[in-house]
Amino acid sequence: MTITRIGTTARWSDVVIHNGTLYVVEVPASVEADIHTQTREVLASLKQLLEANGSGVDKILMANIYLKDIGDIAAFNEQWDAWIPAGTAPVRACVQVELANPGYRVELQLTAAA
Repeated sequence: MTITRIGTTARWSDVVIHNGTLYVVEVPASVEADIHTQTREVLASLKQLLEANGSGVDKILMANIYLKDIGDIAAFNEQWDAWIPAGTAPVRACVQVELANPGYRVELQLTAAA
């Protein structure tokens, strides 16, 4: 079985594709921004990564959403709901966590069909 790793560093890969499934994690670029800006950044980057690798937002199978403050869930969901095409919502978990960079308010992990 072939495993394709894209953007690989010593610690992580930007994308991993195996057996027709794409795995990706994204964090915001603007670590001092609010949840609205960080969510927009993460969703835009994920859309680009998915499409560049033979997938798309409508092909997401599972999403794990990590929020610094669960109180940000409404702001996150407002953008998420507009981003996910109608009728294609994946299974999803959303939890409050302490993220690796104190400036991150959101981190998103996706599994998608490639």
